Amino acid sequence: MIALAALARSMSDDALVEALHARGVPSTGMRDLFDLAEWLLTPTSVQSALADFDRTHLAVLGAAAAIVAETDAEPESTVAYAAVAERLSQSRVEPIGADDVRTAARDLAAVLLCRADDDGIAVFRGVGERLAAWPSEGLPSLMELAAPFPPTPVADGAADTRMLDALAAERSFSTVAAIAELVAAVGTEPARELGKGGLSLPDAKRLALAMSIPIEQVAGHLRVAARAGLVALNVTDWMQTDAGGDWLNGSTPERWSALASAWYEAMPTDVHDILASARVPWGPGIRAYVAWLYPASGSALEARIDEFSADAELLGITAGSTPGLVGALVLRGERAAAVAALDGLLPHEVDKVYLQHDLTVISPGPLAPRLDARLRTLADVESRELASSYRVTAASVERALAVGETAESMLSFLGEISLTGMPQPLGYLISETAARYGRVRVGATNGEDQFRSYVRSDDESLIGQISVDKTLGALALVRTGRHRVASRFEPSIVFWALSDARYPVAAENDSEQIVHIARRTIRRPPPAVKPDPLIDLVVRLRAADADMGETGQAFLARQIEAAIREKRTLTVSVRMPGGTVSDYLLEPTSVANGRMRARDRRADIERTLPLSSIDGIS
Repeated sequence: MIALAALARSMSDDALVEALHARGVPSTGMRDLFDLAEWLLTPTSVQSALADFDRTHLAVLGAAAAIVAETDAEPESTVAYAAVAERLSQSRVEPIGADDVRTAARDLAAVLLCRADDDGIAVFRGVGERLAAWPSEGLPSLMELAAPFPPTPVADGAADTRMLDALAAERSFSTVAAIAELVAAVGTEPARELGKGGLSLPDAKRLALAMSIPIEQVAGHLRVAARAGLVALNVTDWMQTDAGGDWLNGSTPERWSALASAWYEAMPTDVHDILASARVPWGPGIRAYVAWLYPASGSALEARIDEFSADAELLGITAGSTPGLVGALVLRGERAAAVAALDGLLPHEVDKVYLQHDLTVISPGPLAPRLDARLRTLADVESRELASSYRVTAASVERALAVGETAESMLSFLGEISLTGMPQPLGYLISETAARYGRVRVGATNGEDQFRSYVRSDDESLIGQISVDKTLGALALVRTGRHRVASRFEPSIVFWALSDARYPVAAENDSEQIVHIARRTIRRPPPAVKPDPLIDLVVRLRAADADMGETGQAFLARQIEAAIREKRTLTVSVRMPGGTVSDYLLEPTSVANGRMRARDRRADIERTLPLSSIDGIS
C-alpha cells in the first residue's frame, strides 16, 4: 500500500486521473492517497483491472511476483526486466525479450497494478496475491499464462473470395438502403424510446415496415445509425439530426463510408486487436480464442465482440462471419481503398425513371440518392428493391409544397428525370393541388391569452371539420371564431400535425405571406463539457498530501498504519541526539500519541520511537 501510494504521488495529475478512470475509482470516500491505495488493492478492484489485460501482460505480472516470492526479498521488491523475460522464455516457444517485458510493465503501471522504472518491475502485494489465488478459482496459473499461444483461427487465404465479396456488397447495399429509410422515417415522425429501453412497439413496427426488414432487426440498424450521428435521442424520441439529413444526399458508397467509419472509430482497442486480422472467422472460434487470450475478462469483452461483430455483418464488413476484401481494408483503417473496392461491387445507380399514367414512378435500378431524396419530397415510396416504385398523391404534393416546392419546380424536376415524358394525369394532379394549396393557414398568435398558434380558413366547413377531427385531439384546438381555431402549441407543431392529417395547410407570417417550415431535427452542438469528478478527487488528494508533508507526523503515521495492516517490515531512519541518523529494520505494531512501537528485527527487541525523531521511512 505504501509503495502504491508513493507511485500515485509521483504521477502527473493527468496520468493519475486517466488511471483512476481505467480502474473505475469512485469519486468519494477517499481522504488521502493511502485510502486510494487501499481501495485499489482490494481483491475486487484488482480482479476488475486484470480483466482488461491479455495473457502476455498477466504473465509478466505473475512472473515478477513469483520471482520475488521464491527468494528472501521483501514483497514488492523490484525485479529486472531481463529476469522476467528469462523466466517466461522457459515456457514459450518464441522467447520474449526484456524490451517486450518493459513495454508490458509500463502498460500495467499506467493503471496502478505495479511500479515500472529503469530498474525493473515491482508488483504490488495485493496484485500478486490475487494472481496467486487464480488456480483455486479455475483461472490460469503462471505456467498456464506463460504457455505457448494456440494458433489464431484463420480462414484459408487461398480460397476464392468472389462469392464472399458479392454477399458482403449485397448486405452493404441493403443496410444502407434500410438505414436511409430509418433516417427518413424518424425525420417525418420521431420514434418513441421506452423508459426501460428499446423502441415502443408501434414505432418499431412502423420503422420495420418502412425499412422492409423484420421487426427484431430494427434495433441493430438504429444502433448503427445512432453511432454515425444520423439519428439521436431527444429525451424520449429518436429524431433525425442535421448530419442525418446531409447523409441522405450522399451516394451509396459515401453513405456506407460514414457508417463503416463510425463503426471502426468506435471500436475499443481490445476488440480491434482481436478482430483486425483479415479473414478471421468471427463465430464460435473467435469467441473461444478471446476467452483464452483474456482469461479474466468474463462476459464484458464477449459482449463487445458480439456487438461489433453483429454490426460488421450488417455493414457487409463481414459475410458469414468472415471479412472479405472490403472488410479487410476497413479493419486496416484504409477507408478510401475500402470505399473504392465496394463501389466496384455495388449495383449501378440510375438517374432516370419511368413516369406512369397511374401516378406511379418506377426506377429501373437503384436511384441515385440525391434524386431519391428529392423524389421522396413529392411522392410516397411504395416498394424499395433494386427497382423501386413511388406514388404521387395530392397529399404528397401538398407535403412538397409545404417545404418550398412549387408546381413549376416539381414539373421541371420530374421532366428532367423522366424517360417517358410527363403523363397528363400527373401534370394535372400537381397543378390542381398547387392551386388549392393554402386553403388552411397556420400562424403564430399575437398575445391571445393562453394560445400560441391559430388555424384559419375561408371555408367554414373545413374549419369545423378540423375542430372535431379526433386525430388532432392532442393539439387541444379551441374554436375562437367562424373561420378560426387556436392551440396552445407552437405553429410548427400544429402545422405538421395538419399536414400529416392531409389537410391543404400552409404556414404564414404576420403579413399572411406563405412561409415554409422544416420538420424538427436535432442539431448536434458540441457536447457541454461536464466537470470530471475524478479531477476534483485528485485535487483533494493532492491537497491532503500537501497538508501531511513529506516528513510530517501525519504522513509518517499513515505510512506506519499501512505497514501494520500489511504486517510489513520498514527501514526507519532515526535522527539520534548527536545529530547522526541510524537505520533500523522495524516491524510496527502500533502508532499513537506521536509515538511508534515496533519490533526491531535485527536486535529482536521492542522499540518505542517518537515520530518527531524519524527522518524517513522506506
